[in-house]
Amino acid sequence: MTTAEKLVKILTEKKMTCATAESCTGGGVGYTITAVSGASAVFWGGVISYDNSVKRDVLGVPEEVLATKGAVSPECAAAMAEGARRLLKTDIAVSLTGIAGPGGGTAEKPVGLVWFGLASSSSTSTEMKIFPGDRESVRASAIEYALGLLLNAAISTLPL
Repeated sequence: MTTAEKLVKILTEKKMTCATAESCTGGGVGYTITAVSGASAVFWGGVISYDNSVKRDVLGVPEEVLATKGAVSPECAAAMAEGARRLLKTDIAVSLTGIAGPGGGTAEKPVGLVWFGLASSSSTSTEMKIFPGDRESVRASAIEYALGLLLNAAISTLPL
């Protein structure tokens, strides 16, 4: 059973819903979830916020965060997850913002760096990972990691 299949199963059992806010993965997490039969009962949707204007205007990431911390930051990831959860009215939401490469990396923010946000009704957390490999490898790893974050959040949440 894939991570996405486990996620849909657990969310269905617990009568929970999820959403996504994706930048560097371009909708890959949502695509992977919706490939699972029954996903429509638990996945409300996602926002592909590839451009900062979408992060700001749709998800509500403060302009100050984008200007001072950047789109690839824990502050942006947290705001993206909270924005997706609020906008789509779900129990949990995950966000991803990073540098898939091959260009765009710096010494401070190398290629492969991805910040994840996870928002629920009780808390928001962020995590940073640096994935090796080419663009597709980074994106695939980030998608799988985000699914795992949603799955762990669903498992650890008390039944509604």
